[in-house]
Amino acid sequence: MSSNTRHVPVMLQRCLDMLAPALAEPGAVVVDCTLGLGGHSEALLSAFPAARLIALDRDPAALKLAGERLAPFGDRATLVHAVYDELPEVLDRLGTPRVQGVLFDLGVSSMQLDEADRGFAYAQDAPLDMRMDQTTGISAADVLNTYAPGELVRILRAYGEEKQAKRIVEAVVRERAKEPFTNSARLVELIRDALPQAAKRTGGNPAKRTFQALRIEVNGELASVERAIPAAVKALAVGGRIAVLSYHSLEDRLVKQVFAAGAATTAPAGLPVVPERYQPRLKLLTRGAELPTEEEVAENRRAAPARLRGAERIRENVEDTA
Repeated sequence: MSSNTRHVPVMLQRCLDMLAPALAEPGAVVVDCTLGLGGHSEALLSAFPAARLIALDRDPAALKLAGERLAPFGDRATLVHAVYDELPEVLDRLGTPRVQGVLFDLGVSSMQLDEADRGFAYAQDAPLDMRMDQTTGISAADVLNTYAPGELVRILRAYGEEKQAKRIVEAVVRERAKEPFTNSARLVELIRDALPQAAKRTGGNPAKRTFQALRIEVNGELASVERAIPAAVKALAVGGRIAVLSYHSLEDRLVKQVFAAGAATTAPAGLPVVPERYQPRLKLLTRGAELPTEEEVAENRRAAPARLRGAERIRENVEDTA
């Protein structure tokens, strides 16, 4: 299947509108930190003909497909194999210390969900892999088969917000002693059997939260987001804008905290005049998180959990000017 037919970029027009004021000038650089199949990147290059794009992805398969899609734009697009928290090193290497726009579309790409053998989706049987970059790191099967029970409970509670974590982990530990886990269907079945009837009646597939938790652990997603969002804010030139799409409350909370801190004054209480060094560095572009429209969710069910936040850089850091 071609990348165009299976990939519908989430909240695309809203992201373009949010970044537009920063990308109109010739020479503007926009970074797509989560290239995926290149839907957002293609739209950015089309909408802003004077802009250059730097796009990052940790998945070599995504880079190859997106590279074919973006080939018509020639040297306006620079694609880099990197995790998004490596943004400062990437910009340094490319000699681009400041950029005018940054976009994050966090979560799993359509391709990773759609390719059965990647093991991201609980709806079809596949090897329990879940690595976004299959050339490195541990798989979901490794996590299930080797982590201590207490650590597994922590992961399911923290990353999957799974209330039945203890019950699921007890079943996992019992089963892995008989035979290590290799495939997703066995895990899905185990979760169904482990949960009480009441827990199965709400919230869609009962395996959803466990699969989310394993994916976040395998790819170190929250730690990457925690490093990447402040780094991206720091890379923005004054007047530059950042837009971030999150798909679960843990990511959205991290984004909210970074933006709120940047938009707050750091002055001690009671100063009659706030000196420049204490002034906010960011202006928020969204009131809370914006949600996709009902029409968009009807067309693209993967947009349903999306939350969009945006901010504009309105002044330099003190340390940047020192």
